[in-house]
Amino acid sequence: MMAAIDLDESGAGRRAGEEPVLRLARVERRYQEGDRYLEVLRGADLEIRAGEIVALIAPSGAGKSTLLHLAGLLERPDGGEILLRGVATGELSDADRTRLRRMEIGFVYQFHHLLPEFTALENVMLPQMIRGLKRKEAAARAAQLLSYMRLDERMEHRPSEMSGGEQQRVAIARAVANVPSLLLADEPTGNLDPKTAHYVFDALQALVRASGLAAVIATHNMDIADRMDRRITLEEGKIVEMA
Repeated sequence: MMAAIDLDESGAGRRAGEEPVLRLARVERRYQEGDRYLEVLRGADLEIRAGEIVALIAPSGAGKSTLLHLAGLLERPDGGEILLRGVATGELSDADRTRLRRMEIGFVYQFHHLLPEFTALENVMLPQMIRGLKRKEAAARAAQLLSYMRLDERMEHRPSEMSGGEQQRVAIARAVANVPSLLLADEPTGNLDPKTAHYVFDALQALVRASGLAAVIATHNMDIADRMDRRITLEEGKIVEMA
């Protein structure tokens, strides 16, 4: 099925073993609280390659969201460097960071954040049209992605007319519509019952494998985490591989 979807328009040749899609090198992040600083990341290092799915597991307050925001170029580190497909991002202008984020990074959150006034098809079309794709091309690609996610019968439905699992599958399709290199997901199955959570993760995993994305998925669901390639956590501001 995936072969029919043009996933190579900006990512041809991505293979595991090449240069890391995402690299964090000695990354530091701190926040000021009154007259003191809260050190969240202290020299964090991480490499993730194409086709690799990494589970991020850590208790609340450990810095999961901070790590995802930094990796997604939504925040700047206080030290170290974040490289996306070999591009050092620390000195980029805000406009260049926004452009790189729009082209190379897809986001999936615990809540789907679909636009309620638009159909599933339109929600997946919009990021493509913002990028510059013509409406007809965006509609064709959106339909292919939604079909791949087994949502053929829901394309013309609005979010309020879909189940939670269907909404999340639309959100995943939207996140990969522009063929990003990196997918960042923050508890994407957190609001779903166990059966639906596994179904949504199956769809997400298949899409990552087929398209050669690198993916970081924050989750508290250990059953799902165990199905990923690696598991990492945060300890005293550093990224640690889990057994």
